[in-house]
Amino acid sequence: MRRTILTLASFAALMAAMAPTAQAQPAPDRYCLQGRIWGYPGNCQFATYQQCQASASGTSAYCGINPRYAFAQQRYY
Repeated sequence: MRRTILTLASFAALMAAMAPTAQAQPAPDRYCLQGRIWGYPGNCQFATYQQCQASASGTSAYCGINPRYAFAQQRYY
């Protein structure tokens, strides 16, 4: 009985060590493409500033942070 419990505990520890850890991913709507044709808050589908800049390139649009994140209440833990 003791050997079975030790085997199961070892197996559980091994599986926990091999499990992929969660990596911080940028939010998919962190930046917004804004301008005359987009209005406010604009087209908010960009995870990185570089993605937004690439879409704004050659147009009169610009990139800004999504107001949902800019004015979000800070969480203190």
